Amino acid sequence: MSRTEPLPEPELGAAIERLCRELNLDAGSAAEALRDFTALRGTYSLEGDAQHWLACALYAACRRSVLPTVGSGLMEGNCVSLTRILRSARLSLIQFFSKMKKWMDMSNVPQEFRERVERLERNFEVSTVIFRKFEPIFLDIFQNPNEETSKPQRSRKQRRVLCGVKDLFNFCWTLFVYTKGNFRMIGDDLVNSYHLLLCCLDLVFANAILCPNRRDLLNPSFKGLPADFHAPEMKASEEPPCIIATLCELHDGLLVEAKGIKEHYFKPYIAKLFDRKILKGECLLDLCNFTENNKALNKEYEEYVLTVGDFDERVFLGADAEEEIGTPRKFPADLQVGKTAARAHVECHLQQHFEKKRSFAPSTPLTGRRYLREKEAVITPVASATQSVSRLQNIVAGLKNAPSDLLMAIFESCARSPAESITNRVREIGETFCHSYTQPTDELPGSHIDFAVNRLKLAEILYYKILETIMVQEMRRLHGKDMTALLEQDVFHRSLMACCLEIVLFAYSSPRTFPWVIEVLDLRPFYFYKVIEVLIRSEEGLSRDMVKHLNSIEEQILESLAWTRDSALWTALQASENRVPTCEEVIFPNNFEASNGGSGLGHLPMMPISPIVHPRLKEVRTDLGGSLRRDTQPLSPISVHERYSSPTAGSAKRRLFGDDSPKEMQMEKILTEGTKLTIAPASSIAAENVSISPGQTVLTVTTATVAGKAGQKVTIPLHGITNELGGITLIPISMNLGQAPKIEAQDPCHPQVNQDQEVHLSSGNKPKKTGSLALFYRKVYHLASVRLRDLCLKLDVSNDLRRKIWTCFEFTLVHCADLMKDRHLDQLLLCAFYIMAKVTKEERTFQDIMKSYRNQPQANSHVYRSVLLRNTSANVLLDRNANQAVQMTEDSSVKTGNSSGRSAPESSTELGTEERGDLIKFYNAVYVGRVKSFALKYDITNQDHVVSKIYWSFALKIRHWFIPSILCQFFVLFLPGMVTVVTE
Repeated sequence: MSRTEPLPEPELGAAIERLCRELNLDAGSAAEALRDFTALRGTYSLEGDAQHWLACALYAACRRSVLPTVGSGLMEGNCVSLTRILRSARLSLIQFFSKMKKWMDMSNVPQEFRERVERLERNFEVSTVIFRKFEPIFLDIFQNPNEETSKPQRSRKQRRVLCGVKDLFNFCWTLFVYTKGNFRMIGDDLVNSYHLLLCCLDLVFANAILCPNRRDLLNPSFKGLPADFHAPEMKASEEPPCIIATLCELHDGLLVEAKGIKEHYFKPYIAKLFDRKILKGECLLDLCNFTENNKALNKEYEEYVLTVGDFDERVFLGADAEEEIGTPRKFPADLQVGKTAARAHVECHLQQHFEKKRSFAPSTPLTGRRYLREKEAVITPVASATQSVSRLQNIVAGLKNAPSDLLMAIFESCARSPAESITNRVREIGETFCHSYTQPTDELPGSHIDFAVNRLKLAEILYYKILETIMVQEMRRLHGKDMTALLEQDVFHRSLMACCLEIVLFAYSSPRTFPWVIEVLDLRPFYFYKVIEVLIRSEEGLSRDMVKHLNSIEEQILESLAWTRDSALWTALQASENRVPTCEEVIFPNNFEASNGGSGLGHLPMMPISPIVHPRLKEVRTDLGGSLRRDTQPLSPISVHERYSSPTAGSAKRRLFGDDSPKEMQMEKILTEGTKLTIAPASSIAAENVSISPGQTVLTVTTATVAGKAGQKVTIPLHGITNELGGITLIPISMNLGQAPKIEAQDPCHPQVNQDQEVHLSSGNKPKKTGSLALFYRKVYHLASVRLRDLCLKLDVSNDLRRKIWTCFEFTLVHCADLMKDRHLDQLLLCAFYIMAKVTKEERTFQDIMKSYRNQPQANSHVYRSVLLRNTSANVLLDRNANQAVQMTEDSSVKTGNSSGRSAPESSTELGTEERGDLIKFYNAVYVGRVKSFALKYDITNQDHVVSKIYWSFALKIRHWFIPSILCQFFVLFLPGMVTVVTE
């Protein structure tokens, strides 16, 4: 997009006048559009043709206006279609959507208008994909319109002529777009729209067969022709021939879905068109009927576009379709002579944009990008969508939407059978889903109950199948423990069912995109994300795109949805005394950068290796050489129940899976009655060979508090084993202060190890903290590290600066957790990047940072254009969770406050008036004040050379020569911030 000089006021006025005259626009809408355009041009630099931005202003003004109708009613809009606006402004559809997104960001339009434009763009994308599929299918059935001989010139008396192949092509497409427009629940659903197109082609084919002397329209090599088609006398059929099955077989259709669309939607609607006299005649293509049918159908569609729709989808049929849509030639190299390089560049850009938008495949998140194998073959979006549904149907083939015999056996083996509660819950979720799916809203039209029931049945089968797999895996993992506690977890079942519904909706390319499912089922994102990895681990039949889609949902929750003001995350933090775990505490030890460990940069935390991926992706991940990576560990090898239960501090021995086993109850009884403890001296360990046999259990029987040399106190868990005399022999341990206790006896390696005690056994491959909250922050740190690495790679950032950026980012999460409230993870990451580059003098311009960020798959303009600055409702305070040692700015927008968990409404805008701004304003007004004192610790340029030498010299002497404490106090008192006292 090239930059042009702004139009002078006289030329601007003339352009507005010309557009309004061509569109026959009312004075109110014209004045409103000019006012909006002038205001934005005074604030922003509008690149490109000014008329294109005027078109955006005109469209917004036209959609806001209302017209009175007969009966004192009001009609939204002013009967000026988007197609007319774009033609007058000489703006293509693709360019319009690109500019309109920027216009909405700059003018801060209401959310309803944004959703309307998004629906319009998706409808355009669906239509584009369908039209690309329509052309080859039509050529398979009928003759080629481009090879049709030109019609003879009609005289004044010759009113009607036989319809040609080109007329048939246009009629079939118009019938499709008009029918699709009247079924709003089908309009932006790719799979249903495609099957509706097949129904239209089937109808036109049947009329071509039934009409006498119209066989010339058909392709003689089409496989769906009647057996006697080439016979001199073709036998007339009583019933119209149906080629739905043939079309589904040849062109990636789903027969059951297509027949359902035809019987329940298409045939009744065509009958209604005949009743309204829009269509008439025994044969639509008859000489006497076709002209009037075609004329009436186009008239009805034009009325629909003016009153209900925005986008005239007949634009695909026009001679200027490529120019009006913005679709350039498929081969940009074949440029016309004289075409400028700038024009070629624009066309190539539009080609890339078009291919990207019509792909309908989810973009691969950074966390899984390197670990998905290449696509098997280049297939069309329609084929991809129908194959997703076929794959889903194959997964559930032969199963029923009820628990299997094995799953029922698992239910019955529990202390309390959860079968009834589970089936009741599934029924309740199904009723809620069907009601919401069929209910129209401002954003989405309601769908037919048949669609809802079909989607629900697939989800129920998938739910019971995956639940059975999860239970089998958990019982194997926990050695047959009782599953009652897990199976009574309501949030687990609701999350799993919601995830199955999301998979089904994604397979059908439904416009009801995430987070629609969890909103209608009233599920908190903080709880829902936990089931995603469990499901991927359990179901191996998920397609490549499904795994990518679920991965992107998890990223959405980790980056923003879990950080909303009313999120359950704040309740979990409050339960943990508002202590945010650090990266080092939650990441697996062998997943840190080796270069960080033991280095001299002790103030820099270790950063997790990137990436840690779902085990499901292990099967398809490859490295550059095709070999599997060995340094990757499972993201969260913890049980399903642990994901949904965070033990409180101090509960050293909490029963996680229901009732105690008889052996454990017996042990507790022995301990309560009084047990003789035998302490084995360390010197006699070798002689007695205290080891753990398969019949013994490692117990944590008590704790002991010992004092260290420096006066500190350390609590040590005492481990013991049952001995032959009925007592307990304590296992001696040796430990250094500052290190975890290490059991000297042989670790048990038999399968009867008590799972409850795993947290007490030292392991080099377990994080320091586990549980629900630790799992969340582990995933957050991993996600942030992957995105930071990508930015640093693109901007050629040194490892030292990258680690300092990471240190600053982790500081904000741990000590300024409130900064994330109602904000986005990327906002803090970008601010940390900029401030650390600034203080370390390895500066990167904000423009360069944002340019690299925009190339990441999750990047969205609202992340950096609409950042929460303050919430101005009465007594809404933002920062009580903040570490009070952090100096705050004088800006009253950052205050201390408490998060209330569920008490706040879902949308933060409902709390009161929000003040929002772009990322730069947030950085200057809020972020710098909170992080400045910490970031400046890494700026040594403000200290002169002499002081710098004294600092390093003193630090070295204090470390190695143990300067007396009085002298240390002197250094600290008179050289604050320049001397680090390190005792050893």
